[in-house]
Amino acid sequence: MHLVQTTNGKRFTATEGEALLDAALRANVTLAYSCRTGRCSSCKSQVRTGSTIALHDELGLSQPERDSGWILTCVRAAASDVELEVEDLGDVQLSPAKTLPCRIQALARLSSDVVKAVLRMPPTSDFHFHPGQYVDVIGHGGLRRSYSIANAPTPDRTIELHIRQVPDGAMSQYWFEQAKVNDLLRLNGPLGTFFLRGIDGLDLLFLATGTGIAPVKAILEDLAQRGQEQRPRSVSVFWGGRVRDDLYWNTQDVDLDHQFVPVLSRAPAGWSGVRGYVQKAVFGRAREWDRTAVYACGSDAMIHSARQQLVEAGLSERRFHSDAFVCSASA
Repeated sequence: MHLVQTTNGKRFTATEGEALLDAALRANVTLAYSCRTGRCSSCKSQVRTGSTIALHDELGLSQPERDSGWILTCVRAAASDVELEVEDLGDVQLSPAKTLPCRIQALARLSSDVVKAVLRMPPTSDFHFHPGQYVDVIGHGGLRRSYSIANAPTPDRTIELHIRQVPDGAMSQYWFEQAKVNDLLRLNGPLGTFFLRGIDGLDLLFLATGTGIAPVKAILEDLAQRGQEQRPRSVSVFWGGRVRDDLYWNTQDVDLDHQFVPVLSRAPAGWSGVRGYVQKAVFGRAREWDRTAVYACGSDAMIHSARQQLVEAGLSERRFHSDAFVCSASA
């Protein structure tokens, strides 16, 4: 048994071979995380004292980060008492993840390669989540894939998912060729820490690529339900795709004062909007980076690039929150 301490003084114990993230969550110490497989960098932390061992490859770290003592707490175990350069999420309480049955209530195509699935839970289910979190959907044969929840909590407790088609993907084949209303599935969740925190007086900047807009949609819907005193100073949404068909949802459907900037990397000749990559489009106007919080969701490449560029511009790394979509080998 090893003692683990965070920068802000939280302490918990970790057993031999137990991921530091799992040990923290077991002790009700909420550390940031997303994929839990070592492929993104949401749970990145630096070891100040002590030693750790890798349980799996840390694909979400660059070699310079490894050389500087950075680790991913989701796939690292303590080899001694450890002090980590990381802060927990304070008083945020996460609902414990649970596995529940669900049925498909509705299916609809949002674009040529994105389908919306609405899942309904049993009437007696006790499922609570923070807008921005995700669930694992478990299909036939135990096939399991992660999807962001695309709606704020609703009285009928339905869960909306935006699912992109992956060529030759096992789960994609189900969603796009076999799924039908009333199919029985299971889900596990809620998962992840991609949700709002400490937004008073800040400018919120959302960056999304593809179906990374799904958790952003859930957060925007939640903000729209809040009183003015619980909202940030401003809200901006930058959504990037390759072609027009990739931008399948209208952010103006949410009754919330916000700026929306669509960005296309392969824009046609008649496109009058912003061209290029979404992480570069945010530099088109002056911003007070010391009063900005960024929430980025989508491709891993976009998130790594955005974090580097924005921190270099003056954004505090502690105000850069992300949820990287890392594909399964057979999505």
